[in-house]
Amino acid sequence: MIKAKPVLVGTALVGLLTAGCGQTSNQASRSPASSTVVVALPIQTAPNWFFPVLASTGFTDTNSQMNFMMYEPLVHISRTDTINYHKSIASRILYNKAGTRYVIKIGSRYKWSNGHPVTAQDVVFTWNIMKAASQSNAIWSYGGAGGGGIPADWTSVKAVGTHEVVVTLAHPANQSWFIHNGLAQIIPVPQKQWDKYPHNMTQELSYIKSLANVPSAKPYHVVDGPFQFAQMQPSNYWDFTPNPHYGGHKATIKKIRFQYETSSSNEFAGLKTGVVDVGYLPPSLWSSKSKLSSIDRFWSGYVFGFNMARVNQSPKALGGLGPIFSQQYIRAALEMGINQRGIIQSFYHGQGVMEDSPVPSQPSTPFYDAALAKAPYPFNPAQGKKLLESHGWTSVHGVMTKQGVKLSFPLIYASGSTTINDIVQLVKAGWAREGIQVSLVPEPYDNVIQTMHANPAKWDAAFWGGGWTYQPDYYPTGGELFATGSAANAGHYNSRTMDKLIQASYAPGTRAQTRKTLFAYESWAVHDIPYLWFPWPSQFNETANTVHHVKSTFNPITDLNYPNYWTTTK
Repeated sequence: MIKAKPVLVGTALVGLLTAGCGQTSNQASRSPASSTVVVALPIQTAPNWFFPVLASTGFTDTNSQMNFMMYEPLVHISRTDTINYHKSIASRILYNKAGTRYVIKIGSRYKWSNGHPVTAQDVVFTWNIMKAASQSNAIWSYGGAGGGGIPADWTSVKAVGTHEVVVTLAHPANQSWFIHNGLAQIIPVPQKQWDKYPHNMTQELSYIKSLANVPSAKPYHVVDGPFQFAQMQPSNYWDFTPNPHYGGHKATIKKIRFQYETSSSNEFAGLKTGVVDVGYLPPSLWSSKSKLSSIDRFWSGYVFGFNMARVNQSPKALGGLGPIFSQQYIRAALEMGINQRGIIQSFYHGQGVMEDSPVPSQPSTPFYDAALAKAPYPFNPAQGKKLLESHGWTSVHGVMTKQGVKLSFPLIYASGSTTINDIVQLVKAGWAREGIQVSLVPEPYDNVIQTMHANPAKWDAAFWGGGWTYQPDYYPTGGELFATGSAANAGHYNSRTMDKLIQASYAPGTRAQTRKTLFAYESWAVHDIPYLWFPWPSQFNETANTVHHVKSTFNPITDLNYPNYWTTTK
Protein backbone atom coordinates (compact mmCIF):
# COMPACT_ATOMS: atom_id res chain seq x y z
CA MET A 1 0.00 0.00 0.00
CA ILE A 2 0.97 3.55 0.13
CA LYS A 3 1.58 4.54 3.58
CA ALA A 4 -0.91 7.28 4.03
CA LYS A 5 1.57 9.83 5.03
CA PRO A 6 0.35 13.33 4.46
CA VAL A 7 3.16 15.84 4.60
CA LEU A 8 3.29 19.59 4.50
CA VAL A 9 5.21 19.84 1.26
CA GLY A 10 6.40 23.20 0.15
CA THR A 11 6.26 24.56 3.65
CA ALA A 12 8.10 21.76 5.27
CA LEU A 13 11.47 20.31 5.44
CA VAL A 14 12.10 16.83 4.19
CA GLY A 15 10.10 14.44 6.25
CA LEU A 16 10.04 15.32 9.89
CA LEU A 17 12.42 18.16 9.37
CA THR A 18 9.46 20.00 8.05
CA ALA A 19 8.94 22.48 10.74
CA GLY A 20 6.72 25.24 11.83
CA CYS A 21 6.95 27.54 14.74
CA GLY A 22 7.79 26.74 18.28
CA GLN A 23 6.24 27.40 21.63
CA THR A 24 8.08 30.14 23.43
CA SER A 25 7.32 29.45 27.07
CA ASN A 26 9.78 26.58 27.45
CA GLN A 27 12.37 27.51 24.86
CA ALA A 28 15.90 28.50 25.64
CA SER A 29 18.67 29.73 23.37
CA ARG A 30 20.89 27.02 21.96
CA SER A 31 24.28 26.60 23.54
CA PRO A 32 27.10 25.52 21.22
CA ALA A 33 27.84 22.71 23.66
CA SER A 34 24.21 21.72 24.08
CA SER A 35 23.52 18.01 24.57
CA THR A 36 19.96 18.46 23.30
CA VAL A 37 19.11 18.81 19.61
CA VAL A 38 15.75 20.48 18.94
CA VAL A 39 13.87 19.36 15.83
CA ALA A 40 10.87 21.41 14.73
CA LEU A 41 7.73 19.41 14.01
CA PRO A 42 5.48 20.23 11.04
CA ILE A 43 3.25 23.22 11.59
CA GLN A 44 0.46 22.57 14.10
CA THR A 45 1.11 18.84 14.18
CA ALA A 46 2.06 16.56 17.03
CA PRO A 47 2.71 12.85 17.43
CA ASN A 48 -0.47 11.11 18.52
CA TRP A 49 0.03 7.40 17.76
CA PHE A 50 3.24 5.85 19.08
CA PHE A 51 2.36 2.19 18.49
CA PRO A 52 4.18 1.20 15.26
CA VAL A 53 1.10 -0.37 13.67
CA LEU A 54 -0.36 2.98 12.68
CA ALA A 55 -4.07 3.70 12.55
CA SER A 56 -5.29 5.33 9.34
CA THR A 57 -6.06 8.52 11.29
CA GLY A 58 -2.49 8.59 12.58
CA PHE A 59 -0.71 7.68 9.34
CA THR A 60 1.57 10.72 9.26
CA ASP A 61 5.26 11.51 8.89
CA THR A 62 5.40 12.69 12.47
CA ASN A 63 4.12 9.42 13.90
CA SER A 64 6.33 7.37 11.59
CA GLN A 65 9.39 9.26 12.76
CA MET A 66 8.49 8.54 16.38
CA ASN A 67 8.12 4.84 15.53
CA PHE A 68 11.50 4.66 13.85
CA MET A 69 13.10 6.31 16.87
CA MET A 70 11.96 3.42 19.07
CA TYR A 71 11.51 0.37 16.83
CA GLU A 72 13.49 -1.36 14.09
CA PRO A 73 11.74 -2.47 10.89
CA LEU A 74 11.74 -6.05 9.72
CA VAL A 75 13.15 -4.76 6.41
CA HIS A 76 15.30 -1.63 6.15
CA ILE A 77 14.89 0.37 2.92
CA SER A 78 18.07 2.15 1.84
CA ARG A 79 18.50 5.62 0.37
CA THR A 80 18.58 4.02 -3.10
CA ASP A 81 15.36 2.04 -2.54
CA THR A 82 17.11 -1.29 -2.05
CA ILE A 83 17.03 -3.66 0.93
CA ASN A 84 19.81 -3.24 3.49
CA TYR A 85 19.85 -6.49 5.46
CA HIS A 86 22.65 -5.26 7.70
CA LYS A 87 20.22 -2.73 9.17
CA SER A 88 17.17 -5.02 9.06
CA ILE A 89 15.77 -7.37 11.67
CA ALA A 90 15.53 -9.88 8.83
CA SER A 91 19.03 -11.19 8.06
CA ARG A 92 17.81 -12.55 4.71
CA ILE A 93 14.63 -13.46 2.86
CA LEU A 94 14.29 -16.50 0.62
CA TYR A 95 11.41 -16.90 -1.84
CA ASN A 96 10.17 -19.22 -4.57
CA LYS A 97 9.91 -18.41 -8.27
CA ALA A 98 6.19 -17.75 -8.13
CA GLY A 99 6.60 -15.31 -5.26
CA THR A 100 4.05 -17.14 -3.12
CA ARG A 101 6.32 -18.32 -0.29
CA TYR A 102 8.82 -16.23 1.70
CA VAL A 103 11.14 -17.54 4.39
CA ILE A 104 12.34 -14.75 6.66
CA LYS A 105 15.43 -15.38 8.74
CA ILE A 106 15.51 -13.32 11.94
CA GLY A 107 18.97 -12.00 12.74
CA SER A 108 20.55 -11.66 16.17
CA ARG A 109 21.88 -8.10 15.87
CA TYR A 110 18.90 -6.37 17.44
CA LYS A 111 17.56 -7.18 20.89
CA TRP A 112 14.87 -5.65 23.05
CA SER A 113 16.13 -3.17 25.60
CA ASN A 114 15.40 -5.68 28.38
CA GLY A 115 17.97 -8.02 26.85
CA HIS A 116 15.53 -10.46 25.25
CA PRO A 117 15.97 -11.32 21.55
CA VAL A 118 13.60 -10.18 18.83
CA THR A 119 11.87 -13.40 17.82
CA ALA A 120 9.71 -14.88 15.11
CA GLN A 121 6.87 -14.83 17.63
CA ASP A 122 7.16 -11.02 17.87
CA VAL A 123 6.87 -10.78 14.08
CA VAL A 124 3.81 -13.05 13.95
CA PHE A 125 2.14 -11.19 16.83
CA THR A 126 2.66 -7.87 15.06
CA TRP A 127 1.22 -9.31 11.85
CA ASN A 128 -1.85 -10.53 13.73
CA ILE A 129 -2.47 -6.98 14.95
CA MET A 130 -2.07 -5.60 11.42
CA LYS A 131 -4.45 -8.23 10.09
CA ALA A 132 -7.10 -7.63 12.76
CA ALA A 133 -6.93 -3.85 12.33
CA SER A 134 -7.36 -4.28 8.57
CA GLN A 135 -10.83 -5.80 8.93
CA SER A 136 -13.84 -3.64 8.11
CA ASN A 137 -15.29 -4.00 11.62
CA ALA A 138 -12.08 -3.25 13.51
CA ILE A 139 -12.21 -0.76 16.39
CA TRP A 140 -9.50 1.17 14.57
CA SER A 141 -8.29 0.86 11.02
CA TYR A 142 -4.71 0.02 10.07
CA GLY A 143 -3.43 2.73 7.73
CA GLY A 144 -1.46 0.29 5.59
CA ALA A 145 -4.42 -1.91 4.70
CA GLY A 146 -4.72 -2.41 0.96
CA GLY A 147 -0.98 -2.24 0.32
CA GLY A 148 1.43 -5.12 0.04
CA GLY A 149 -1.52 -7.50 -0.25
CA ILE A 150 -2.61 -6.75 3.32
CA PRO A 151 -4.59 -8.53 4.57
CA ALA A 152 -6.40 -10.74 2.07
CA ASP A 153 -3.42 -12.03 0.06
CA TRP A 154 -1.52 -13.21 3.14
CA THR A 155 -2.93 -16.67 3.71
CA SER A 156 -0.44 -17.75 6.35
CA VAL A 157 2.19 -16.19 8.63
CA LYS A 158 3.84 -18.81 10.85
CA ALA A 159 6.83 -18.94 13.16
CA VAL A 160 9.20 -21.86 12.70
CA GLY A 161 11.19 -21.93 15.89
CA THR A 162 12.28 -18.58 17.25
CA HIS A 163 14.25 -17.21 14.30
CA GLU A 164 12.29 -18.04 11.18
CA VAL A 165 8.96 -16.82 9.81
CA VAL A 166 7.24 -18.29 6.75
CA VAL A 167 4.75 -16.13 4.85
CA THR A 168 2.50 -17.72 2.25
CA LEU A 169 0.52 -15.73 -0.30
CA ALA A 170 -2.69 -16.67 -2.05
CA HIS A 171 -1.46 -15.52 -5.46
CA PRO A 172 1.87 -15.21 -7.30
CA ALA A 173 3.55 -11.90 -6.54
CA ASN A 174 6.25 -9.60 -7.81
CA GLN A 175 8.87 -10.46 -5.19
CA SER A 176 10.46 -7.01 -5.14
CA TRP A 177 7.04 -5.40 -4.71
CA PHE A 178 6.04 -7.74 -1.89
CA ILE A 179 9.25 -7.34 0.10
CA HIS A 180 9.24 -3.55 -0.36
CA ASN A 181 5.54 -2.94 0.21
CA GLY A 182 4.38 -5.93 2.24
CA LEU A 183 7.09 -7.26 4.50
CA ALA A 184 8.60 -3.79 4.96
CA GLN A 185 5.38 -2.71 6.66
CA ILE A 186 6.11 -4.96 9.63
CA ILE A 187 7.75 -3.12 12.52
CA PRO A 188 7.84 -5.79 15.25
CA VAL A 189 6.76 -5.04 18.81
CA PRO A 190 7.64 -7.23 21.82
CA GLN A 191 4.81 -9.73 22.24
CA LYS A 192 5.50 -10.26 25.94
CA GLN A 193 4.93 -6.56 26.62
CA TRP A 194 1.84 -6.04 24.46
CA ASP A 195 -0.07 -9.33 24.27
CA LYS A 196 -2.53 -8.57 27.05
CA TYR A 197 -5.53 -10.35 25.47
CA PRO A 198 -4.10 -13.36 23.62
CA HIS A 199 -7.52 -14.88 22.95
CA ASN A 200 -9.49 -11.73 22.10
CA MET A 201 -8.09 -9.52 19.36
CA THR A 202 -10.96 -7.03 19.68
CA GLN A 203 -9.95 -6.36 23.26
CA GLU A 204 -6.31 -6.28 22.22
CA LEU A 205 -6.98 -3.58 19.62
CA SER A 206 -8.94 -1.59 22.18
CA TYR A 207 -6.05 -1.90 24.62
CA ILE A 208 -3.56 -0.69 22.00
CA LYS A 209 -5.80 2.24 21.11
CA SER A 210 -6.00 3.25 24.77
CA LEU A 211 -2.19 3.48 24.93
CA ALA A 212 -1.47 4.66 21.40
CA ASN A 213 -0.88 8.24 22.55
CA VAL A 214 0.62 7.40 25.94
CA PRO A 215 4.32 6.87 25.16
CA SER A 216 5.15 6.83 28.88
CA ALA A 217 3.09 3.64 29.36
CA LYS A 218 4.98 0.58 30.53
CA PRO A 219 4.86 -1.43 27.25
CA TYR A 220 6.83 1.33 25.50
CA HIS A 221 9.70 0.89 27.94
CA VAL A 222 10.91 -2.13 25.95
CA VAL A 223 12.20 -1.10 22.51
CA ASP A 224 14.84 -2.19 20.02
CA GLY A 225 15.38 1.12 18.22
CA PRO A 226 18.15 3.70 18.69
CA PHE A 227 16.14 5.83 21.14
CA GLN A 228 13.63 5.46 23.92
CA PHE A 229 10.89 7.86 24.96
CA ALA A 230 11.84 10.14 27.87
CA GLN A 231 9.21 12.80 28.56
CA MET A 232 6.71 15.19 26.99
CA GLN A 233 4.63 18.28 27.47
CA PRO A 234 1.50 18.05 25.29
CA SER A 235 1.41 20.63 22.50
CA ASN A 236 4.97 21.61 23.38
CA TYR A 237 7.68 18.93 23.08
CA TRP A 238 8.48 15.20 23.02
CA ASP A 239 11.91 14.07 24.25
CA PHE A 240 13.87 10.94 23.37
CA THR A 241 17.12 9.67 24.85
CA PRO A 242 19.51 7.03 23.47
CA ASN A 243 18.73 3.35 24.00
CA PRO A 244 21.95 2.05 25.61
CA HIS A 245 21.16 -1.50 24.49
CA TYR A 246 20.69 -0.66 20.81
CA GLY A 247 22.28 -3.16 18.45
CA GLY A 248 23.04 -0.69 15.67
CA HIS A 249 24.92 2.60 15.50
CA LYS A 250 24.53 4.15 18.96
CA ALA A 251 23.61 7.80 19.35
CA THR A 252 26.08 10.27 20.84
CA ILE A 253 23.55 13.09 21.28
CA LYS A 254 22.10 12.88 24.79
CA LYS A 255 18.60 14.05 23.90
CA ILE A 256 16.45 14.68 20.81
CA ARG A 257 13.55 17.06 21.34
CA PHE A 258 10.72 17.22 18.82
CA GLN A 259 9.08 20.56 19.32
CA TYR A 260 5.53 21.63 18.49
CA GLU A 261 5.28 24.53 16.05
CA THR A 262 2.47 27.00 15.46
CA SER A 263 3.50 29.05 12.42
CA SER A 264 6.29 29.26 9.88
CA SER A 265 7.26 32.79 10.95
CA ASN A 266 7.83 31.73 14.54
CA GLU A 267 9.83 28.71 13.40
CA PHE A 268 12.05 31.04 11.41
CA ALA A 269 12.52 33.12 14.54
CA GLY A 270 13.50 29.92 16.37
CA LEU A 271 16.17 29.20 13.77
CA LYS A 272 17.43 32.77 13.91
CA THR A 273 17.73 32.85 17.70
CA GLY A 274 19.16 29.35 17.99
CA VAL A 275 16.10 27.79 19.63
CA VAL A 276 15.61 25.32 16.73
CA ASP A 277 18.56 23.20 15.58
CA VAL A 278 16.93 21.26 12.76
CA GLY A 279 14.15 23.01 10.88
CA TYR A 280 13.23 24.54 7.56
CA LEU A 281 13.22 27.80 5.70
CA PRO A 282 9.63 28.87 5.03
CA PRO A 283 9.27 29.65 1.30
CA SER A 284 7.54 32.90 2.25
CA LEU A 285 10.77 33.99 3.95
CA TRP A 286 13.10 33.02 1.12
CA SER A 287 14.40 36.60 0.82
CA SER A 288 15.47 36.43 4.47
CA LYS A 289 17.62 33.32 3.97
CA SER A 290 20.85 35.30 4.41
CA LYS A 291 19.87 36.14 8.00
CA LEU A 292 20.48 32.50 8.96
CA SER A 293 23.75 31.95 7.12
CA SER A 294 25.98 32.68 10.11
CA ILE A 295 24.44 30.03 12.37
CA ASP A 296 22.71 27.56 10.03
CA ARG A 297 23.40 25.59 6.86
CA PHE A 298 20.78 25.66 4.10
CA TRP A 299 20.21 22.57 1.99
CA SER A 300 17.46 21.49 -0.37
CA GLY A 301 16.29 18.26 -1.88
CA TYR A 302 13.32 16.23 -3.04
CA VAL A 303 11.73 13.35 -1.18
CA PHE A 304 10.14 10.36 -2.89
CA GLY A 305 6.53 11.40 -3.23
CA PHE A 306 4.11 13.73 -4.95
CA ASN A 307 1.80 16.63 -4.18
CA MET A 308 -1.97 16.61 -4.47
CA ALA A 309 -5.33 17.81 -3.26
CA ARG A 310 -8.19 15.42 -2.66
CA VAL A 311 -11.77 15.71 -3.84
CA ASN A 312 -14.29 13.59 -1.96
CA GLN A 313 -15.90 11.08 -4.33
CA SER A 314 -17.92 9.38 -1.61
CA PRO A 315 -21.74 9.33 -1.99
CA LYS A 316 -21.76 10.78 1.53
CA ALA A 317 -19.69 13.83 0.56
CA LEU A 318 -20.76 17.17 1.93
CA GLY A 319 -23.36 18.82 -0.29
CA GLY A 320 -23.93 15.66 -2.34
CA LEU A 321 -21.04 16.40 -4.73
CA GLY A 322 -19.43 12.95 -4.44
CA PRO A 323 -21.05 11.63 -7.67
CA ILE A 324 -19.98 14.83 -9.43
CA PHE A 325 -16.33 14.55 -8.34
CA SER A 326 -16.33 10.87 -9.35
CA GLN A 327 -16.60 11.89 -13.02
CA GLN A 328 -13.22 12.17 -14.72
CA TYR A 329 -14.03 15.27 -16.78
CA ILE A 330 -14.85 17.20 -13.60
CA ARG A 331 -11.46 16.37 -12.16
CA ALA A 332 -9.85 17.28 -15.49
CA ALA A 333 -11.52 20.68 -15.41
CA LEU A 334 -10.38 21.23 -11.84
CA GLU A 335 -6.84 20.23 -12.86
CA MET A 336 -6.86 22.80 -15.67
CA GLY A 337 -7.58 25.49 -13.09
CA ILE A 338 -4.39 24.76 -11.09
CA ASN A 339 -1.53 27.05 -12.12
CA GLN A 340 1.39 24.77 -11.32
CA ARG A 341 3.98 26.99 -12.98
CA GLY A 342 2.67 30.00 -11.10
CA ILE A 343 2.85 28.13 -7.78
CA ILE A 344 6.46 27.13 -8.44
CA GLN A 345 7.59 30.59 -9.50
CA SER A 346 5.62 32.64 -7.00
CA PHE A 347 5.68 30.51 -3.86
CA TYR A 348 8.48 27.93 -4.29
CA HIS A 349 10.97 30.42 -5.76
CA GLY A 350 11.53 28.25 -8.80
CA GLN A 351 12.47 25.28 -6.61
CA GLY A 352 9.94 22.70 -7.79
CA VAL A 353 8.85 20.50 -10.67
CA MET A 354 5.47 20.35 -12.39
CA GLU A 355 3.79 17.01 -11.81
CA ASP A 356 0.85 15.06 -13.19
CA SER A 357 1.79 11.60 -11.95
CA PRO A 358 1.95 9.69 -8.67
CA VAL A 359 5.61 8.86 -9.32
CA PRO A 360 7.77 11.99 -9.20
CA SER A 361 10.43 13.05 -11.67
CA GLN A 362 12.53 14.10 -8.66
CA PRO A 363 14.31 12.53 -6.87
CA SER A 364 15.55 10.43 -9.73
CA THR A 365 14.43 6.79 -9.49
CA PRO A 366 14.02 3.95 -12.01
CA PHE A 367 10.27 4.01 -11.32
CA TYR A 368 9.53 7.27 -13.16
CA ASP A 369 8.23 7.00 -16.74
CA ALA A 370 9.67 9.98 -18.64
CA ALA A 371 7.23 9.31 -21.48
CA LEU A 372 4.50 10.75 -19.26
CA ALA A 373 6.27 14.06 -18.66
CA LYS A 374 3.86 16.08 -20.83
CA ALA A 375 0.78 16.94 -18.79
CA PRO A 376 -2.50 16.06 -20.54
CA TYR A 377 -4.40 18.74 -18.59
CA PRO A 378 -2.12 21.78 -18.28
CA PHE A 379 -3.26 25.04 -16.73
CA ASN A 380 -5.92 26.47 -19.03
CA PRO A 381 -9.05 27.80 -17.31
CA ALA A 382 -10.68 28.73 -20.61
CA GLN A 383 -10.40 25.14 -21.85
CA GLY A 384 -11.54 23.86 -18.48
CA LYS A 385 -14.68 25.96 -18.74
CA LYS A 386 -15.33 24.71 -22.29
CA LEU A 387 -14.95 21.13 -21.05
CA LEU A 388 -17.64 21.70 -18.44
CA GLU A 389 -19.92 23.38 -20.98
CA SER A 390 -19.50 20.44 -23.36
CA HIS A 391 -20.98 18.23 -20.65
CA GLY A 392 -24.04 20.41 -20.12
CA TRP A 393 -22.88 22.84 -17.44
CA THR A 394 -23.92 26.47 -17.80
CA SER A 395 -22.95 29.59 -15.91
CA VAL A 396 -25.65 30.91 -13.56
CA HIS A 397 -24.58 34.10 -11.78
CA GLY A 398 -20.96 33.12 -12.43
CA VAL A 399 -21.25 29.57 -11.08
CA MET A 400 -21.37 26.47 -13.28
CA THR A 401 -24.73 24.77 -12.78
CA LYS A 402 -26.30 21.57 -14.12
CA GLN A 403 -29.73 20.21 -13.25
CA GLY A 404 -29.83 22.35 -10.15
CA VAL A 405 -26.38 21.27 -8.93
CA LYS A 406 -23.79 24.01 -8.51
CA LEU A 407 -20.04 23.57 -8.70
CA SER A 408 -19.68 25.36 -5.40
CA PHE A 409 -17.99 23.80 -2.38
CA PRO A 410 -15.66 24.46 0.58
CA LEU A 411 -11.97 23.59 0.43
CA ILE A 412 -10.48 22.75 3.81
CA TYR A 413 -6.76 23.37 4.09
CA ALA A 414 -4.00 23.32 6.70
CA SER A 415 -3.71 26.63 8.49
CA GLY A 416 -0.58 28.28 9.85
CA SER A 417 1.46 28.48 6.65
CA THR A 418 1.65 31.61 4.53
CA THR A 419 2.70 29.52 1.54
CA ILE A 420 -0.25 27.13 1.77
CA ASN A 421 -2.62 30.07 2.20
CA ASP A 422 -1.18 31.76 -0.89
CA ILE A 423 -1.47 28.55 -2.93
CA VAL A 424 -5.15 27.98 -2.16
CA GLN A 425 -5.90 31.62 -2.93
CA LEU A 426 -4.29 31.19 -6.36
CA VAL A 427 -6.18 27.94 -6.98
CA LYS A 428 -9.46 29.57 -5.94
CA ALA A 429 -8.85 32.33 -8.48
CA GLY A 430 -8.04 29.82 -11.23
CA TRP A 431 -11.19 27.81 -10.57
CA ALA A 432 -13.29 30.99 -10.46
CA ARG A 433 -12.26 31.65 -14.09
CA GLU A 434 -13.94 28.32 -14.94
CA GLY A 435 -17.09 29.12 -12.99
CA ILE A 436 -16.12 26.90 -10.05
CA GLN A 437 -16.86 28.63 -6.75
CA VAL A 438 -14.79 27.70 -3.71
CA SER A 439 -14.90 28.90 -0.12
CA LEU A 440 -11.60 28.50 1.73
CA VAL A 441 -11.78 26.96 5.21
CA PRO A 442 -8.50 26.94 7.19
CA GLU A 443 -8.21 24.27 9.88
CA PRO A 444 -5.34 22.85 11.96
CA TYR A 445 -3.39 20.24 10.02
CA ASP A 446 -4.42 17.36 12.29
CA ASN A 447 -8.09 18.34 11.93
CA VAL A 448 -7.82 18.22 8.14
CA ILE A 449 -6.35 14.71 8.26
CA GLN A 450 -8.89 13.49 10.81
CA THR A 451 -11.81 14.90 8.83
CA MET A 452 -10.67 13.33 5.56
CA HIS A 453 -10.24 9.86 7.03
CA ALA A 454 -13.04 9.72 9.57
CA ASN A 455 -15.83 12.05 8.41
CA PRO A 456 -16.67 11.71 4.70
CA ALA A 457 -19.90 13.68 5.20
CA LYS A 458 -18.03 16.75 6.45
CA TRP A 459 -15.84 17.69 3.50
CA ASP A 460 -15.77 18.11 -0.27
CA ALA A 461 -12.17 19.01 -1.07
CA ALA A 462 -9.00 19.10 1.02
CA PHE A 463 -5.47 20.43 0.66
CA TRP A 464 -3.21 19.86 3.64
CA GLY A 465 -0.10 21.11 2.02
CA GLY A 466 -0.76 18.43 0.46
CA GLY A 467 1.67 15.66 -0.32
CA TRP A 468 2.19 11.97 -0.18
CA THR A 469 5.50 10.27 0.42
CA TYR A 470 6.17 6.63 -0.30
CA GLN A 471 6.24 4.92 3.03
CA PRO A 472 5.85 2.03 3.17
CA ASP A 473 4.99 1.60 -0.51
CA TYR A 474 8.61 1.95 -1.52
CA TYR A 475 7.83 0.10 -4.74
CA PRO A 476 5.48 2.87 -5.93
CA THR A 477 2.34 1.10 -7.03
CA GLY A 478 -0.96 2.71 -6.10
CA GLY A 479 -2.67 0.07 -4.01
CA GLU A 480 -2.53 1.93 -0.73
CA LEU A 481 -3.82 5.21 -2.09
CA PHE A 482 -5.90 4.53 -5.20
CA ALA A 483 -7.25 0.97 -4.89
CA THR A 484 -10.96 0.80 -4.16
CA GLY A 485 -11.54 0.60 -0.42
CA SER A 486 -7.88 0.91 0.64
CA ALA A 487 -7.34 2.53 4.03
CA ALA A 488 -5.51 5.59 2.69
CA ASN A 489 -8.05 6.22 -0.07
CA ALA A 490 -9.78 8.95 1.93
CA GLY A 491 -11.25 10.50 -1.21
CA HIS A 492 -13.07 7.25 -2.07
CA TYR A 493 -11.73 7.10 -5.62
CA ASN A 494 -13.19 4.04 -7.37
CA SER A 495 -12.01 2.70 -10.73
CA ARG A 496 -12.14 -0.89 -11.96
CA THR A 497 -9.45 -0.11 -14.51
CA MET A 498 -7.18 1.31 -11.83
CA ASP A 499 -7.77 -1.73 -9.63
CA LYS A 500 -6.85 -4.09 -12.49
CA LEU A 501 -3.70 -2.15 -13.36
CA ILE A 502 -2.61 -2.07 -9.73
CA GLN A 503 -3.17 -5.82 -9.44
CA ALA A 504 -1.16 -6.38 -12.62
CA SER A 505 1.78 -4.47 -11.14
CA TYR A 506 1.86 -6.99 -8.30
CA ALA A 507 2.46 -9.98 -10.62
CA PRO A 508 5.88 -11.66 -10.84
CA GLY A 509 7.95 -11.31 -14.00
CA THR A 510 11.23 -10.13 -15.42
CA ARG A 511 12.50 -6.66 -14.64
CA ALA A 512 11.24 -5.44 -18.02
CA GLN A 513 7.82 -7.03 -17.50
CA THR A 514 7.29 -5.61 -14.03
CA ARG A 515 8.44 -2.17 -15.15
CA LYS A 516 5.96 -2.27 -18.05
CA THR A 517 3.03 -3.01 -15.74
CA LEU A 518 4.12 -0.28 -13.33
CA PHE A 519 4.28 2.27 -16.15
CA ALA A 520 0.81 1.20 -17.36
CA TYR A 521 -0.55 2.02 -13.90
CA GLU A 522 1.21 5.39 -13.95
CA SER A 523 -0.24 6.20 -17.38
CA TRP A 524 -3.79 5.56 -16.20
CA ALA A 525 -3.26 7.67 -13.09
CA VAL A 526 -1.98 10.56 -15.23
CA HIS A 527 -5.06 10.52 -17.45
CA ASP A 528 -7.76 9.57 -14.95
CA ILE A 529 -6.64 12.06 -12.25
CA PRO A 530 -7.73 10.12 -9.15
CA TYR A 531 -6.78 13.19 -7.13
CA LEU A 532 -5.67 16.63 -8.25
CA TRP A 533 -1.99 16.98 -9.13
CA PHE A 534 0.05 19.85 -7.71
CA PRO A 535 3.72 20.73 -8.29
CA TRP A 536 6.32 18.86 -6.25
CA PRO A 537 8.59 21.31 -4.43
CA SER A 538 12.11 20.97 -3.25
CA GLN A 539 12.34 21.15 0.51
CA PHE A 540 14.20 24.07 2.10
CA ASN A 541 16.10 22.71 5.07
CA GLU A 542 18.09 24.49 7.75
CA THR A 543 20.49 22.78 10.14
CA ALA A 544 22.52 24.47 12.87
CA ASN A 545 26.25 24.66 12.20
CA THR A 546 26.80 22.79 15.47
CA VAL A 547 24.79 19.74 14.30
CA HIS A 548 26.37 17.40 11.75
CA HIS A 549 25.37 14.54 9.41
CA VAL A 550 21.69 15.50 9.15
CA LYS A 551 21.77 15.87 5.37
CA SER A 552 24.06 12.90 4.70
CA THR A 553 21.96 10.46 6.74
CA PHE A 554 18.51 11.66 5.73
CA ASN A 555 16.72 9.03 3.64
CA PRO A 556 14.66 10.60 0.81
CA ILE A 557 13.00 7.25 0.05
CA THR A 558 11.69 6.53 3.56
CA ASP A 559 11.41 10.25 4.37
CA LEU A 560 13.02 9.58 7.73
CA ASN A 561 15.85 11.05 9.77
CA TYR A 562 18.28 8.93 11.74
CA PRO A 563 19.44 11.10 14.66
CA ASN A 564 21.56 8.27 16.06
CA TYR A 565 24.07 9.22 13.35
CA TRP A 566 24.00 12.94 14.16
CA THR A 567 26.81 14.57 16.13
CA THR A 568 27.31 17.97 17.72
CA THR A 569 30.37 20.16 18.21
CA LYS A 570 31.18 23.22 20.26
